[in-house]
Parts: sequence; C-alpha cells; structure tokens
Amino acid sequence: MHLRTIGLGDGGVSLLPDTVGAVQGRCFSRSERMAMIFSTVFHELAATLILAGLIGIAAQKLRQPLIIGYILTGILVGPALLGWASGGSELKLLSSIGIAVLLFLVGLKLDVGLIRSVGPVALATGLGQIVFTSLFGFLLTLALGFTPVKAIYIAVCLTFSSTIIIVKLLSDKREIDSLHGRIAVGFLVVQDIAVILAMILLTAFKADASGGMAAQALRLVLVGSVFVLGTAATMRWVMPPLLGRLAQNQELLVLFAVAWAVGLAALADSVDFSKEVGAFLGGVSIASTSYREAIASRLTGLRDFLLLFFFIDLGSGLNLSAAGLQLWPALMLSVFVLVGNPLIVVAIMGVMGYRRRTGLLAGLTVAQISEFSLILAALGLKLGQLAEADVSLITLVGVITIGLSTYMILGSDRLYQWLQQPLRVFERANPYSEIAGSSARPAQVDVILLGLGRFGSAIHRQLLPHNLSLLGIDFDPQALRQAAARGMVVQYGDSEDPEFTASLPLSPTTVVVSTLPSVKANAAISHGLQSAGFRGHFVATAHNDAEVARLEFLGAQRTLLPFLDAAERAAVLIVDDLKG
Repeated sequence: MHLRTIGLGDGGVSLLPDTVGAVQGRCFSRSERMAMIFSTVFHELAATLILAGLIGIAAQKLRQPLIIGYILTGILVGPALLGWASGGSELKLLSSIGIAVLLFLVGLKLDVGLIRSVGPVALATGLGQIVFTSLFGFLLTLALGFTPVKAIYIAVCLTFSSTIIIVKLLSDKREIDSLHGRIAVGFLVVQDIAVILAMILLTAFKADASGGMAAQALRLVLVGSVFVLGTAATMRWVMPPLLGRLAQNQELLVLFAVAWAVGLAALADSVDFSKEVGAFLGGVSIASTSYREAIASRLTGLRDFLLLFFFIDLGSGLNLSAAGLQLWPALMLSVFVLVGNPLIVVAIMGVMGYRRRTGLLAGLTVAQISEFSLILAALGLKLGQLAEADVSLITLVGVITIGLSTYMILGSDRLYQWLQQPLRVFERANPYSEIAGSSARPAQVDVILLGLGRFGSAIHRQLLPHNLSLLGIDFDPQALRQAAARGMVVQYGDSEDPEFTASLPLSPTTVVVSTLPSVKANAAISHGLQSAGFRGHFVATAHNDAEVARLEFLGAQRTLLPFLDAAERAAVLIVDDLKG
C-alpha cells in the first residue's frame, strides 16, 4: 500500500494511506484522513504565526523592519531546520493573495494627480537611479560569472527600494514632509511604476514560450491593450456608481475590493498574462474615485498580514547550503546597493543643484532592495529563468541590505557628519534648486521664525500687526510656498543640518523663535546659536514641564507651550522680548 506524508512539507507528522487502510490497527475513511491533514496544517500554521510574532518582537527591539523577522521565521520553519513548512500549497496560496493585495494598493494610490506632483527632480532621480543601477549591476553580476539572462534579473532586482519601509522610517523620524523626504517618496513612486513594467516584460518573454520574440511581443501588446482598455472603461463608467452603492456598507466595500483584486489577478493569469499586473490594474481602476482612501486604509492591515506568508514562504524555500555558497557574491552585491545606490542619487541631485546633505539623505532611502525585488525573483523562478540558488542569492542580499540600511537611515545625521567633506565633490557652488523657494533677505530682521506649520503660521499672523521684519524658515517646500504667498520672507533650512545656523542672518536679529516640536532639533538650534555668538533671545517650543526644564538648561530664554499658549499670547511674549 502506498503511503504519503501529511503536513505542510517534508516535516509531516504521520503517514496515511492513499486509500482506506489501517494505521496501527485502525481504519480511516477519506473524510477522516482529510480532517487529520487539515488539523495538522492548522497546528503547524498556528505555531508558525506564534514564532513569527516572537521574532517580530525581537526585530522591533533591534529597530529592524518586520520583513527581516518574517524571512528568518521562514528559514527556521523550513525543511533545513524545524521542518514545519517547505513552501506548501497553503503558504503559496496565502502569499499569492498577499501579493495581489499589495499590487492592488499600489495601483489604488497611483492617480494622475500624484504622478503630476512627483516633480522633475523625483522623475529624473528615479529614472536615473534605475538606469545606472541596472547598468552597473548588470556589469558587476556578469563579472561574478552569471549568465546574461540571470545578470539582467539580478540587476533589475537591485534597482528597486521598499516604499513601505522607507515611508515608515521617514515618518518615525518626522522627515516625510522634508525636502529629501518628498523627493524620496517621489522617486519611489517612479520605481513602483517601473517595477510593474518590468513584471509585464518578464512575464511576456517566458523561457519556455512557444513562438519567436515577435510573436511574444505581439501577444503582450494585444493582451495588455485589452486589459488597459478594459480598466479605462471600468474606471469611467462602472466603478463610480457601483462603489457609491457598495459604500453604504463598509464591510461589503472591502470585500468587493479584495474580490476585485484577486479576480483580475486570476483573469490575467488565465490568459497567460501576469496576475500581479492584473491586480495592479484593478487598483488603478478605482484610483480616481473618492473611495480609494477608505479602501486603502482598510486594506493596509490585511496586506501586511498576508505578505507575512510570502516572506515566510520565501524564507522556507531558502536553500541554506546554496546561500552559503552564494555568500561572496551576496556581499559584493550588497556593498554595491549600500554604497553605489546612494552615491548615484547624490551625484544626480548634485547635478540638478541640490546640496550634498539633501542628496545623501534622499540617497540612503535606496540603499536596500525591496519586497518587489523578492517578488521579481520568485517570478523569475516560476518562469524558469532563475534557479533556486539565484533566488537564494537575491534573498540574502535583501536580508543584508534591508538590515543595514535601516541603521544607516536612522543614523543619517551622524553619517553625514562623517562624509560631508568627501561628498563636497557632488555639490555645486550654487545649489540653486534648493534655494529656489527662498526670498531676498531684508536688511533688518527682527524675528527669525523656525517652523511654518500650524503653530508657526498662527504666530506669524499674530505678529503681522506689529510691523516687524520676519524671516520664516522651514524644510517643507510646500510650507515655504504657502508662507511666501502670504507675503512672508522665507528661506529653506533644516535645523538638524550642521551648516544650518551659519546660513542665518543672526547679526541683525533680536529674537529666534523655534516652533519645532523636537527637543533634539531645539537642542541643535541652541548649540548652533551659542557657537555663532548670538546675543538675542532664543524662544523654543515644548510640550510638557520636563521639556521646558531641558530647553531652559540648553539655553532657551523662553519656552512656549502650544497647548497652553495660544498664538495670540505667544505673539505678545515675543513682542515683549523685542522690547525687553
């Protein structure tokens, strides 16, 4: 009698006959055997999720993205160690749904207005980084002994950076609205568009496809045209009224969104296209509606949960022996991503007239490969264009670069202090693009206002009747434009830039007011003012008594509490300091 192992993979826990038979003297019906199989799968999946949670807690303590923890979980539960999973159908199914939801959300946030707002610097930097990274990565991979087809795959995988990780890190550092943050998010959008095109092209030219290159290209154009036209028609005539009815029930709206994403993915796969692109176009068809934000906010948690299974599946399929043999190429490629990618961005932004610090902070966001790189590697394996050893190599590069680049981004200010002199070669004598939004300075400056957000703008409005000469400073280009539209003299500046204080007109200034909520930023400003010999008053912003004591110790003559001091009272205090 033929026996088979049940469970998620090679780590099955019992043997069952393919037909009704006896195990240890007991006969099992087919329904009983299926129930035992599902019970075993459920227990192993539950244990895997518990392990993923524990490793995720450790990753968070080490300030690492959860992607690293999930891949390590897959390695632990894979056949090489615990043997709970070996890329079974259950994991693959959940990971496929996760990828579909991920691509659906990418398409959902890709409307025409967002593309227009990216700007020339994000477009030039994004395209330039893709071209140069692909070219240099291809040459490096060829030098490491890979075939041209594999070299193209690996080079393309080295190109893309993780939007999810970067946005999270920039948000945690409160730099998402800074100049380098906006540029970084802009060229990550460009990368997202490029990765979709790469998926289409790689899926079209399969290794085992029948017909010549021309036939494959013709099929790609025809099928792609049908999908794009169908998406456009759905976007124009179907989705607005349909979503308007479904929106009366939020649960039904979310269910429809998931069904639409997975359904289009399945349809694309059935016509030998790309299920990833099908899910992406499903998101695009809803992107122009007023319901996209509601759908996106509700699907983000589901996306993160389902992507867990993709990374676990990826880690469980990692061949540790093959990864050991690929250690030297992985280290070489990781150094290229960690060092070469940021330098490419710094060079491009330097040519476009940006300071070296802005270029470095934006460039550090491309010092890792993304989840899309791993998805592309898995796609190449599925299409027969990559081997398992190649996927193991790309996964190993992902673990190294994601782990190290996280610390590079978190410690970007200290990294710049070490590199500011060597990076001078990339900066023009006149960084015209960075100071484009600045106004001509007045001869006399009474108050320098650092931070033009809600509190800073309110203080500005209250100071206007006092006929004072004000200079507004901010690192958010949009805030500068809005302040300039109100008639304020503005200047671009980042308080955490070591060269920031030297750019301020301190000699004719009486009061420097910081509305920034960060004690670290206010400490840097106070230190810079003292180093420059500023003899006026420094007014800082705090949120509690502990911060007040800290700022006074650092040299602030006055502290403002936004929750207690309204803008009107803050303006009175500032005027008193001027008269004082």
